[in-house]
Amino acid sequence: MKWSNSHIVTRRDIASDVELVSDALLQKAGFIRKVAPGIYTYQNIALRVLNKISNIVRQELENADCVEVLMPVVQPKSLWDETDRWNAMGRSLLKFKNRNDQEFCLGPTHEEVVTDLIRKDIKSYRDLPKNIYHIQTKYRDEIRPRFGLMRCREFIMKDAYSFDVDKDAAQVSYQKMYEAYSKIFNRIGLSFKVVEADTGNIGGNQSHEFHAVTTAGEDAILLSKSHAYNMEIAPVGELVKDNRSNLLKVSSFDTPGIRTIAELGKFLKVNEADLVKSMFFYDGNKKPILVLLRGSDEVNILKLSKVLDSDVQLMSDQEIEELTGTVPGSCGPVGLDGVKIYLDYSLQNMTNFVTGANSDGVHLKNVNYERDFKTEGFFDLVFAKEGDVCPIDGGEYKQHRGVEVGHIFYLGTKYSKAMNAAFSDSNQQSKFFEMGCYGIGVSRTMQAVVEQSHDDKGIIWPITVAPYQVHICNLDVSDVSVTNFVNQIYAKLSDLDIEVLVDDRDERPGVKFNDADLLGIPCRVTVGKRSFDKGQVELAWRKTIDKESVSVKDIVSVVKRKVLEA
Repeated sequence: MKWSNSHIVTRRDIASDVELVSDALLQKAGFIRKVAPGIYTYQNIALRVLNKISNIVRQELENADCVEVLMPVVQPKSLWDETDRWNAMGRSLLKFKNRNDQEFCLGPTHEEVVTDLIRKDIKSYRDLPKNIYHIQTKYRDEIRPRFGLMRCREFIMKDAYSFDVDKDAAQVSYQKMYEAYSKIFNRIGLSFKVVEADTGNIGGNQSHEFHAVTTAGEDAILLSKSHAYNMEIAPVGELVKDNRSNLLKVSSFDTPGIRTIAELGKFLKVNEADLVKSMFFYDGNKKPILVLLRGSDEVNILKLSKVLDSDVQLMSDQEIEELTGTVPGSCGPVGLDGVKIYLDYSLQNMTNFVTGANSDGVHLKNVNYERDFKTEGFFDLVFAKEGDVCPIDGGEYKQHRGVEVGHIFYLGTKYSKAMNAAFSDSNQQSKFFEMGCYGIGVSRTMQAVVEQSHDDKGIIWPITVAPYQVHICNLDVSDVSVTNFVNQIYAKLSDLDIEVLVDDRDERPGVKFNDADLLGIPCRVTVGKRSFDKGQVELAWRKTIDKESVSVKDIVSVVKRKVLEA
């Protein structure tokens, strides 16, 4: 492709609200253009990258016996009603009516559609397993789209869905996809970690996330000796219990104007970790519960919900005051009637707590569990953090940041049962399909590559997904001999199936070099009259900044060899 025939438009200035380097570089280099918040046009050079990522995905999924289809963006309400997700998905589901007043949504995911497809097509165990996938546009009406393609409203995604006869077979499908994903991200050139994760509103009881590791990542991931977790679910183990002794007598003291743990710590001149925080919630039956934890920790709603086996809701300040008789900041566990109290593991060996006295501006000291208040027991109720010990392998957690580029789920019969999707097994008994689902954010992966691979001059594409493999800079376009030579090597490299971009603009060398660095194409060949007259051209590699002079007669063979080796 010659630049003069392309639609590559670089720019130096971008909007002030851009937060990530990768977003800025993709916009500056002309890969994407913002249409509206969370909605982008992919320019031709971006589309080339997306196609390469998609083709790697296709190759590895076909090796894993997956079948590609294309399902619709527009989905009928009737399918979502079968799984009760029409309302459960909330406002992230963009809904509309057609001219016949029938309700539809723009698909954020395709569990309902694919389950409907399979229940109509597959009737016997003999036709299983099946793994159906497609690569297509999705829409999720994010409240606050940000970070460019990382969290946008309209995006390109690969989603796959497996259907098996039983749980054991479903685990085989799950493992095949786990291995396929690892191969995909290795081929793309990402540095990634696989972490155990929550299933979220997709459902099921097993999932793993694939994270591109980067300091700008939106998610916190914790790594121990042999395990990796999304911070949302990283477990914190029960402590080895000490003999609790020297339990002092409870007494009260005045704390005028104290409303937070931070203020109480300063007042008492102690660390927040040595104080006990009281957090009030409602369980799924609207019954009040109290969670006690260290002042420096945060309640993990997901963990608490699993302990209670119900959704939980944080109480408002007004509700807390109605329950305890005082304002938040002066509340505690002593004397609360009809409130179940749950303690985090971290409090097991603490004695003589300082807590609110359920009286405004008053706190208690030397409060001890069981003696002064009854509990439901100790549980893992807080977010794990760096330095905590993993209860599985005994190693200390190290925290990293990651961008989620892939997510796999074992769904079980959540969707097949809800949609009455069944088949006849070998005993002619009707059974629900065991399902899995597997997603890769194709457009997000493109930006994750840039986030991991760039410098202060621009993007550095891995050769496997670069828009072009070779960038030829013609520094003297008005010189017939130079331009003829550039056209010759362009034709020869193209005949070798090497993708070439020729900068044939009538621009200054500095402009061309700056744009070449910004675009980040792996191999650059520079042809200028001065060196060409000496029988030499310059060969440079974007990643290493290494440069070398190569004779004009050898340049095609040298580029071919190096591109194939890269």
